[in-house]
Amino acid sequence: MKRLLIFLISLLLVAGAGGAAPLYAIDGAQLLAQIDKNLSPDSYESYRKIINIEPDGKKKEYVYFTAKKGRDKMVGLFLSPASEKGRSTLRLGDNMWLYVPNVGKPIRITSLQSVVGGVFNNADILALDYSVEYNVEKLDSSPNETLLYLKAKTKTVAYDRLKMWVDKNNNLPVKIECQTEAGMLIKTLYFKDIKDFGAGLVRPAVIETNSPLYKGYKSVMIFAKIKKKDFKDEIFTLTFMPKIDSLR
Repeated sequence: MKRLLIFLISLLLVAGAGGAAPLYAIDGAQLLAQIDKNLSPDSYESYRKIINIEPDGKKKEYVYFTAKKGRDKMVGLFLSPASEKGRSTLRLGDNMWLYVPNVGKPIRITSLQSVVGGVFNNADILALDYSVEYNVEKLDSSPNETLLYLKAKTKTVAYDRLKMWVDKNNNLPVKIECQTEAGMLIKTLYFKDIKDFGAGLVRPAVIETNSPLYKGYKSVMIFAKIKKKDFKDEIFTLTFMPKIDSLR
């Protein structure tokens, strides 16, 4: 028994020195995957309102329908205001497009642009699972929260680094700071108003954001409905973008 114990300890020491993932990284990756699962089903439809608030209090509101399948496919459709109705979006991995009815063909867009203006960019609006785009570099733990330090897997991700504060009671994010590679703060996301969406999905219904780059501006995303639903792959194609309204 003693020899077995010594052998196991030696294996752990070799693993720690030889490039194997440290224990906190393994735990962090599992936690990040659980956070993704807690935020949304694998495939679902949702309705949300996006509100841009200017320093003088002026607001512009959008109602937006989305359908997501798996880890890297998402389409969206603007339902209001009337000036935006019928515009649709598509994300396949790192690639994004915007379809405008009177243009007649999809236009490539980037993650740092915004189809609605305001503080939310396309990466926020057409967000993939965090574990798709980020690795956990390290984590810190306090009695009530876990702080995850995330590093983008590729250079195409909108934010090179994230600091994510996670509530230990429900494994849901409370706050996320989005940073450049040098650690400069781009924006902060605040997750609020925990709501039961049914079928076991309990998550924040509101995400607010502000940015030192847009002083005095704020954007709010309010989820009215998130429902598990399966979709065919043909929906997530350029040719289907004019027909996304048929999903509703």
